[in-house]
Amino acid sequence: MILYHGSFLEIAKPDLVHSRPNVDFGRGFYVTPLYEQAAKWCGKFKRRGKDGIVSRYEYDERREAELKTLKFDSYSEEWLDFIIACRHGAPHDYDIVIGEMANDQIYNYIADYIDGVITREQFWVLARFKYPTHQINFCSDSALNCLEFVSGREVKRNGTV
Repeated sequence: MILYHGSFLEIAKPDLVHSRPNVDFGRGFYVTPLYEQAAKWCGKFKRRGKDGIVSRYEYDERREAELKTLKFDSYSEEWLDFIIACRHGAPHDYDIVIGEMANDQIYNYIADYIDGVITREQFWVLARFKYPTHQINFCSDSALNCLEFVSGREVKRNGTV
């Protein structure tokens, strides 16, 4: 399987040292099978006047059997609860977590739910995505060892490749 990571630099050797806490699936190295999504991840760097780089990796899914993996096949109550816990810094012991993203708009709905502004039912009505998203978080060194760097591709600030 080919996976992509969007950043301001090419990442030939992913690590956990540079990962951020309090994100959707906790600390880790996030990739996606959707090239367009990885290119969008580069957008935050474009706003800072830098071009983005989409790094490409080969991943052997058969190795998932050796790792502790949590997979969300769709949006669910469990998905929502897991993201809320991770966004609040709760640790977990998974090597890989797979599922849909909570983009900025969805996270605003999550914050409204946490703050009691909307109900859980209202969250689900608002949370329906208009486009597909998918992310895979490699949360351990064992999981990162399953990725093989292939190449990096520059994404210009004007959106060209």
